[in-house]
Amino acid sequence: MNNSFEYIDIILLAMIAGFIFLRLRGILGKKSGFEDKMPTSFPHDFPNKAPKKPLNENTFDEGAQKDFIKGAKIAYENIITSFSSGNLKSVKELLDKKVYNQFDEAIKSRNANGQISETTFIGINSAEIKNHENKKGFLEVTVNFVSEIISCVKDKNNNILTGDPKKIKKVFDTWKFSKQINSTNPNWLLIDTEN
Repeated sequence: MNNSFEYIDIILLAMIAGFIFLRLRGILGKKSGFEDKMPTSFPHDFPNKAPKKPLNENTFDEGAQKDFIKGAKIAYENIITSFSSGNLKSVKELLDKKVYNQFDEAIKSRNANGQISETTFIGINSAEIKNHENKKGFLEVTVNFVSEIISCVKDKNNNILTGDPKKIKKVFDTWKFSKQINSTNPNWLLIDTEN
């Protein structure tokens, strides 16, 4: 009688193993014969893309302006949120030295007074080029931004000094960006802010 239970156990285990094998084969698939013909690395002869034309007044056309506005929106949001958090490291390359120093001084003053800035960036309603001009070999582009932000400044005791942490505020900013004409460097610098 004991022997019959052992045979049943072996049969059950064999059935379970067969079931697992079939499930794995269904999930992983089986060898089709084409595996050896697959390339082992990516091709190294990628098609060469034509380099972008250096930027100047003549090439700052409608298409270039659209690309510029996309980048300006990203820069605007990153700079606003970085300034609010008190960490300009990630946006330092986007800021002219004068603007960086102004922002840095404002952050140091805020910290010295024990103030905490809280900002939630909701989004940009619009970003439009106000004007662009050639100034001494640099293309300067002035952009009007309209954004929605929740912001407030609190003291060390968590009392609200300015702003409202529950109210969305519409913000109007005019920022000026600059880039050396004929430079192939894609980076623009923020050189002035007004609000």
